[in-house]
Amino acid sequence: MDFAFNEDQEELRRYVRQWLDEKSPSETVRRLMDTADGLDGELWAETAEMGWQAMSVPEESGGAGFGFLELAVIVEEQGRSLFTGPFFSTTVLAAHALLWGGSEAHKQQLLPGIAAGETVATVAASDADGHLSTEGTETTASRDGDGWQLNGTKRFVLDGHVADVLLVTADTGDGVSVFLVNGDEVSASALPTMDETRKQAEVVLDGVRVGADARLDGDAALVLARLDQ
Repeated sequence: MDFAFNEDQEELRRYVRQWLDEKSPSETVRRLMDTADGLDGELWAETAEMGWQAMSVPEESGGAGFGFLELAVIVEEQGRSLFTGPFFSTTVLAAHALLWGGSEAHKQQLLPGIAAGETVATVAASDADGHLSTEGTETTASRDGDGWQLNGTKRFVLDGHVADVLLVTADTGDGVSVFLVNGDEVSASALPTMDETRKQAEVVLDGVRVGADARLDGDAALVLARLDQ
C-alpha cells in the first residue's frame, strides 16, 4: 500500500508553501502573536479565495470536495510557517463536527459560509481539562419553551473569542448534545497561552437561549472522539 502523497498533492504543497513564505513570514507571525485575535482579515480572505477553507467541504455545500489528505497538506504547511489564524478551529474542528453530527439543514446553514471564508467557527467542548470529550461536561442545556437554555463555562476554546458560531457541548439530562450558538450570544475572553500562534478563549454561557433546531442530531461522544483522533 502506497501512503505517499500523489503528484497533485505535492503540487498543492509547493503552492501553499510558496504563498506562506511570501505572505506569512516570521515578521507577520510575530505581529499577529501580539494581537488578541491573531487574525489578519486580508490574509484570511486570500486563503479563502485560494479555496483553502473549502478544501474538504463537500461540493454540495459550497466546497471543493477534496479529502483529508489535501487538508492535511495545508495544515502541515501552516504548521511549518506558524501561520496564525482560525483555520484549524474552523476548517478542521467545526466543519467536520458539522459533517459528522449535523443534519442536512445544519450543513447547508453553515458549511457554505465556512467554505467561503465568511464564517469563523469552533468547537467548545472542554469544561475543565482541554480535551475534546463529553466526559465531565458541566455545561447544562435545559428546556426553555420550544428551545433550550445553556449555562456553563467552556475553557481552552480555540479561537472562541473571534468565532461567529460555536458548537457547544452541554448536558441535557438525557446525555450530552452539541448545540449551535452564535458568537455574539456568549461572553468570551482570550486566555494567555504558551503558543500565541494558536489563540484560546474562555467562553461563558449565562442563560443563552437557542432554538430547538440548534441541537445537532449526531452522537456528541462519537463526533468528539473522531475529532480527537
